[in-house]
Amino acid sequence: MLTNFASNSTPQQNSSLRFRSLSDHQSPIINHQKPIKRLCHKRPRLVKTNNPTSSGTTTAAASSLNMPTTSSPVGSNGNYNDESYEELEHRPLTREIMATYLSTRRHRKVTVHHAKVAQKSYGNEKRFFCPPPCVYLSGDGWNHDFEQDNLCTMIGIGEPLYLNDNNGSPSGNITQSSEMQHLPFDNGKRFGAAKTLFISDSDKRKHINLNVKMMYTADFRDSPYIGMFESRKIKVISKPSKKKQSVKNAESVCIQSGTKIALFNRLRSQNVSTRFLHVDERNQFEASSHEWGSFYIHLVDNEEPCMESTTFSVKEGFVQYGSTVKLVCSVTNQSLPYMVIRKVDKNRVLLDSDEPVSQLHKCAFEFKNGPSSSSSIVYLCLTGERIVGIAGKPCPNERFRVDINDSACWTIISTDKAEYTWFEACGPVSHPITPVPVARHIV
Repeated sequence: MLTNFASNSTPQQNSSLRFRSLSDHQSPIINHQKPIKRLCHKRPRLVKTNNPTSSGTTTAAASSLNMPTTSSPVGSNGNYNDESYEELEHRPLTREIMATYLSTRRHRKVTVHHAKVAQKSYGNEKRFFCPPPCVYLSGDGWNHDFEQDNLCTMIGIGEPLYLNDNNGSPSGNITQSSEMQHLPFDNGKRFGAAKTLFISDSDKRKHINLNVKMMYTADFRDSPYIGMFESRKIKVISKPSKKKQSVKNAESVCIQSGTKIALFNRLRSQNVSTRFLHVDERNQFEASSHEWGSFYIHLVDNEEPCMESTTFSVKEGFVQYGSTVKLVCSVTNQSLPYMVIRKVDKNRVLLDSDEPVSQLHKCAFEFKNGPSSSSSIVYLCLTGERIVGIAGKPCPNERFRVDINDSACWTIISTDKAEYTWFEACGPVSHPITPVPVARHIV
């Protein structure tokens, strides 16, 4: 069972989904003659006998299969034998297997988190992708320790393989990554970050993709290769834009309300001091040096009351400097207070700027419910791994300028993710999981 959801369907009336145990369903199924035919009239399969007297002859086996109802797809009791199943056509998906999946959900999920843009390197410099692309493993299907210990993951830069095609099928011109590097997973955590990826000036592509190759190093499966998982499309830029964007480039360069962004801080422009805004396991905001968070940025009416509440009204459109925004973690739904996003130029806040916010811009976040005095404006700041507020220093000779230190200056960038989910209902498959079918509409 392979699924990859790209939900872009329009909402329909009475679209709520109801699940019922398939084993308790007694009414006849209508308009499903083909699946019923497959379950009731399965073709006989050929089984290779290991009896020495048979000399390798093959016999036709009975069509009925005793499929187990346990949640584990692979067990040590020998219920599954890959040599007995040459094709997926001979592994029918029964009611019992579907009911077991719906009750246990022991699927496997691979999620590739990355930024929507990547800055090109020039000469001998190496502008590593920031934030670094991360791969997360989730789902109860990954709970076997021996599989995690023998899992090898590689990541590299390549051209589109499957995901960005309109119909989800492989593209006509498939080019895999020319160079791939090992992606280590932290001990005890099912995620890894690629911190040394960069694109050189000799690469003339305007868009790239990240390709994640996964395989097993041990021989406990007939097919050690899991598959090649592709990220979403990434736009290659030469440097952050310093001019106002036209309507033509606004959608790919500017940041829209309701989209996901990441924020990182780099003290004294040093890569080793880079810290990312993140929400930890205790649902507390932190400045992490190894893991970054993806946050929804919502435009909020400037007349919105400063009192915090669980609900708030949002606006559509591009985010502009001077706008009131709300940052909400895309994983935990934890949010920061109402803030006004401000443009930063050389550690100086420009209070009178109202241009659109673009990728990799330096910005500051002014707490809207902070002190109302112009002499003490409080900005989002980091101290070590803690997220705090710090007061800026108004410039005495310039009315609309406020000086801040490096710890209150954030770089903003849009983020995206590609998510793959599958469940080996009838035991390990002998072919790679990818390309995973893409479900674009749910009827």
